[in-house]
Amino acid sequence: MASQRMGSRCLNLSRRLALPLAALILAGCAAQNAYQEGRTLVEHDQVEAGLLKYQQAMAADPTNPQYRAAYIQTRDRSTLRLLELSDRALADGKVALALQGYQRVLNIEPGNERARSGLRAVESDQRHVRMLADAKEAFERGDYDLARAKVNAILGERVNHEQARLLLVQINEKQAAVPVAETGLTAAYRQPISIEFRDAPLKQVFDVIARRSGLNFLFDKDFKADQKTSIFLKNSTVEAAVHFLLVTNQLEQQVMDGNTILIYPNVAAKVKDYQELTIKTFFLANADAKAVANTLKTILKSRDVVVDEKLNLVIVRDSAEAIKLASKLVALQDIAEPEVMLEVEILEIKRSRLMELGIAWPASLSLAPLTLLDIDNKPVPLSLANLRGLNKGTIGVSGVSATINANKTDGDSNTLANPRIRVRNREKAKVVIGDKVPNITTTISPGANGFASESVTYLDVGLTLNVEPTIYLNNEIAIRIALQVSNLVSSTTTKSGTTAYQIGTREASTMLQLKDGENQVLAGLINNEDRSSGSKIPGIGNLPLIGRLFGSTRDEKDKTEIVLSITPHLIRNIQRPAANASEFSAGTETSFRRRPDTAVKAPTVMPAAPGQRQAPAPMPAPTPTPTATPAPAPTYPALPAAAPATALPPAQPVPVPAPAPAAEGGFSTATKPPPEPETKEQ
Repeated sequence: MASQRMGSRCLNLSRRLALPLAALILAGCAAQNAYQEGRTLVEHDQVEAGLLKYQQAMAADPTNPQYRAAYIQTRDRSTLRLLELSDRALADGKVALALQGYQRVLNIEPGNERARSGLRAVESDQRHVRMLADAKEAFERGDYDLARAKVNAILGERVNHEQARLLLVQINEKQAAVPVAETGLTAAYRQPISIEFRDAPLKQVFDVIARRSGLNFLFDKDFKADQKTSIFLKNSTVEAAVHFLLVTNQLEQQVMDGNTILIYPNVAAKVKDYQELTIKTFFLANADAKAVANTLKTILKSRDVVVDEKLNLVIVRDSAEAIKLASKLVALQDIAEPEVMLEVEILEIKRSRLMELGIAWPASLSLAPLTLLDIDNKPVPLSLANLRGLNKGTIGVSGVSATINANKTDGDSNTLANPRIRVRNREKAKVVIGDKVPNITTTISPGANGFASESVTYLDVGLTLNVEPTIYLNNEIAIRIALQVSNLVSSTTTKSGTTAYQIGTREASTMLQLKDGENQVLAGLINNEDRSSGSKIPGIGNLPLIGRLFGSTRDEKDKTEIVLSITPHLIRNIQRPAANASEFSAGTETSFRRRPDTAVKAPTVMPAAPGQRQAPAPMPAPTPTPTATPAPAPTYPALPAAAPATALPPAQPVPVPAPAPAAEGGFSTATKPPPEPETKEQ
């Protein structure tokens, strides 16, 4: 009965243990199957599905490190490969392929910052494509100012945009002179004009220019309207007339809108009140922020310049003209440094010759009494009595041996190093091939209770090469080379126990100037050692031929040569900028105001017969209303499209009779307008 109860208990226990064990076995099998399926999917470039299987394997068996390692390695390798492909596709202009790659990376690793940056770059590239299309359209219809503004906006965000840069070159070729900043004033400024005034009121001259160009001029309260001025221009432009009037009368202008200009005296107080300042941030890719800031402070005399060394950017606050010049200066300075790849081959050739020939005769003989034995074969101590009976039978001889030497040993060894070093312009590079030998120095502090301390320094023993290239614009490279070869000769131990080393050194330094791809070999660092030693019988051993039979000679020759071969390969050099980018007008010492275009223009066509300017059509009166009721606000009918109220008549010089000679300030025959009819509003 007891045995039956014991059997039932064992059966229940086995059932209870079988269920968890079976579940554990099934979980292990499921994890292994998921892992194998994941590997198969990854091999077929189904990375997302494979990673999902790896996650299932980790969930089924969380303690297995193989599953987690496979998941992490696959995720990292896949994201890195997809990011490289997407970056290359974006650089080649394949936006859709790049967008697909970045989205796949985010599906694999949602927090990947590089993929998010790539998506922002794709959005920026799409915006640049639209802006470039608008710039090309403006360029084709002749609106070079708008095209230049679009291209500059693209290059401000992406300096290496090749299509925008090429379009900017075309714009510069079509438009040699730099236009004014406000595109609305360009058309009015380019209108031809011929004007002659002698001692005329300044405001009267501006009135004539306003009628000719359609511009509106506002004047500061301190502007002297009755100030006399003289100006004589033929076949010029409105821009030149305004510029010369401002320069010769100490005036300055401020553009209020696309059709209105404010004129004020060019004094410090007025300039401070009216001149608008612009803040520009220059994100530098290659140049140092401190160097760029120093350039801006030196040339532009800008005081509000902030340098951020951490982000390598420069913030400038100055006038619009100064910001334009600063942009040109930064573009000239923020270029990549030249780089060169130095292919160096170092060959150390060692030759050793050892010749040992002759007979090594014994240099000495040892005579000693033989050991005496008693009747029991035990050694007997030697006494003086025994010495009296010494003879040739009781004296032993030792050291009688001769050796025939006929040995010749030749050894050749080559040590080759072929490093490739990429160096920036005027930067130093160093190559060390050898060992570091410890040198122990003992220092004893002064005093009766002084203690000794040891310090270890390491000495470079071997080959040390220092190079410093200088890259010129004609694709030639000057290389300063310093080659040092050292070897450990011997070591010496001092009385205090310090070990000192004797080091042999061979050095060579020179300056080379090579072309791109030209090879130069430096050789001649030779260490030649010739040693000869011998052991001979005095006298007979010095005979010419027979002496070899009575002595042995050892001849040893060691020769070491260092050969250095260097070949520079130019990776990148400075590209010379265009002439208009490296040389441009910078205004005067006190003002960066740009000089007008001085290109030769066609003569102004004068009318054959005197004409008269037509006054604008009078505005019709409002419709009358009865007096009994309150009059509503007057309404005006729409003006005809052919003659708007603000339209100016065709601008052309009208000849009129010359003024009387006695008149002090008068109009020329080409610019004085006839009196206009008065118009009144009814």
